[in-house]
Amino acid sequence: MTLPQTAPAPHAVPAETAGAPTVAGLLKEISDVGRDSARGGYSRPVFSTAESDLRAWFIEQAGRRGLDVHTDANGIMWAWWDTATGVRKDAVATGSHLDSVPGGGEYDGPLGVASALVAIDLLKARNFRPRRPLALAVFPEEEGSRFGVACLGSRLLTGGLDPDKARNLRDPDGNTYADVAAANRQDPRFIGPDYKALQQLGMFVELHVEQGRGLIDLDRPVAVGSSILGHGRWKLSITGEGNHAGTTLMKDRHDPMVAAAKVVVSIRNTARKYKDARATVGRVQPVPGGTNVIASRVDLWIDVRHPEDSVTAALVEAIGLNAQVLAAEEGCSATLTTESLSPTVHFDGGLRDWLQELLPGAPVLDTGAGHDAGVLAAHLPTAMLFVRNPTGISHSPDELVEDTDAEAGAQALADSLAGLLGGARVLG
Repeated sequence: MTLPQTAPAPHAVPAETAGAPTVAGLLKEISDVGRDSARGGYSRPVFSTAESDLRAWFIEQAGRRGLDVHTDANGIMWAWWDTATGVRKDAVATGSHLDSVPGGGEYDGPLGVASALVAIDLLKARNFRPRRPLALAVFPEEEGSRFGVACLGSRLLTGGLDPDKARNLRDPDGNTYADVAAANRQDPRFIGPDYKALQQLGMFVELHVEQGRGLIDLDRPVAVGSSILGHGRWKLSITGEGNHAGTTLMKDRHDPMVAAAKVVVSIRNTARKYKDARATVGRVQPVPGGTNVIASRVDLWIDVRHPEDSVTAALVEAIGLNAQVLAAEEGCSATLTTESLSPTVHFDGGLRDWLQELLPGAPVLDTGAGHDAGVLAAHLPTAMLFVRNPTGISHSPDELVEDTDAEAGAQALADSLAGLLGGARVLG
């Protein structure tokens, strides 16, 4: 990684950008895509009509800016701003994702994509010519809302997810990743590690809405990321005895739903015993799911996070043991399996310090949310910029970014890219 010796002074917004696209304006263009009338907010799972529409929007926007766009075998879209040599080596990459959690907010993911597009506009308005290529990346299935593995695209790219496992992942309707990908013109035979693509990249800087209260309390619009808490997803299956709701006496029941209710409360209480731990049950699925049927099985999906990976492991072990005891009390059994696990990630120290010098007053914050930048961090220097969310709420329709903060974030990203790309302003 090559960093400038000193960080350049932040660039004032040039007058020639008046009337140019803004982050708020770009987000407004897609504000009706994937609206969820039942949950509120947005539901934009990978390979959905909404996500496909957003991908087409991005390709059109990148084309307007003269970027060379292609989609790789893992479904990652790359938009290149090449140098005069056309050599794609030691590139600076930025970008984010366009998919969402069910009923998610407007900014989680798309803010980073729209900000990258506007950052390019700002650089071109300065007549900036990069000495290193710039790659704008859009990663699919970052949220893992359809196939259960977060950052699926970047994990495939880096070899962090076995392609055979990915092909056999199933969505809630039982469709495999391979079948859904093939139906959307992506050949699942070719997914997997792409070390040639990784070797083209020198570093990655991701801008994202802050998913907490750090910037609110510090009264700052933009922060530099320091680390991502270790986190993972586990599936807990509690198996009992399915039966008729009307003919089965209460004393004769082996009801996994009752056991599941006890387990959910136990997970909360267990997590409270570990300082800085977070444990969440966000999805419960009874089988077969009939109103007048005692379930035969209940599946729970558990999200656990902590800054220390050893604590995460201890907490998950305690959850699993407690679940077995509570299930047995109801005449049921419990099985816990790992779906994904990401250790705590510390972003590149040199890049982090350089960004903090470039952006005076920007605090350094960690995050409890996972990101593609965290997956890429094991393979190249990565960094993150966070933009203030005045509600402090994310993965919810109440997620928010004020227009002025969105533009401040794009300006910070443009200044960061200008320094890292090592370009110059061309006169005339």
